[in-house]
Amino acid sequence: MKAVFSDSYKNQQSKVEELISNFSNNQGKLFGNGDRNTIKIFQLDHKQINIKSFKEPNFINRIAYKFFRKSKAERSFNYAEHLIAKGIGTPAPIAFAENNSSFLFKDSYYVSEHLPYDLTYRELVTNPNYPDHEKILRAFTHFTYSLHEKKILFLDHSPGNTLIQINNGDYKFFLVDLNRMNFKKLSEQERLKNFSRLTPKKEMVKIMADEYSKLINKSSEDIFNKMWKYTVDFQNRIKRKHMLKSKFKP
Repeated sequence: MKAVFSDSYKNQQSKVEELISNFSNNQGKLFGNGDRNTIKIFQLDHKQINIKSFKEPNFINRIAYKFFRKSKAERSFNYAEHLIAKGIGTPAPIAFAENNSSFLFKDSYYVSEHLPYDLTYRELVTNPNYPDHEKILRAFTHFTYSLHEKKILFLDHSPGNTLIQINNGDYKFFLVDLNRMNFKKLSEQERLKNFSRLTPKKEMVKIMADEYSKLINKSSEDIFNKMWKYTVDFQNRIKRKHMLKSKFKP
């Protein structure tokens, strides 16, 4: 097993590697539904940590990750370090680990500190009466703007991938599921499209568009029309995808 650790956790490398080696056993507390990848919470001395086991890729990707591409675990680790260096919230990275055979990639793990939080963006979608709903949504828009200004395009900017902490009206945001990102100067189109996965609710898009328009000094109506178009386009793609799956499902 290849394992790379952050400097602050190198003295606990053997303990973490043991947890990874025994991941499939009945150790740790399962976190989330585990429909794609499996996340477990472990106790490491006085801290709780997350270990994310990525699903074994298909045969083509097993070759690609072995010879040509960085694994999802390695990208998650590298991107977490980059985000923190840029002042963007994410659970502190601890390590990534990979298992390989001579010719094929097998599986990988990403380890990070477990971060307590009050809600995710998803709760804002499912509960329009959540306390201070609009204030949190506007603060989230500022957070997304800060990503864009720092040349960070989070490709999985979706409802479950932003953790939110609330402290007496102060909102802090933390990104998770980090393995898909680009780092470059963003066009207006790329910025506004980055909101398209978050919510199908028009009233929420209006609030985000209004706040973002102030930050980039553009017409609120114009920004909303573009942002809503990208949202509708994304929702239609999802619907078509589900229709095709149901049509061809055995």
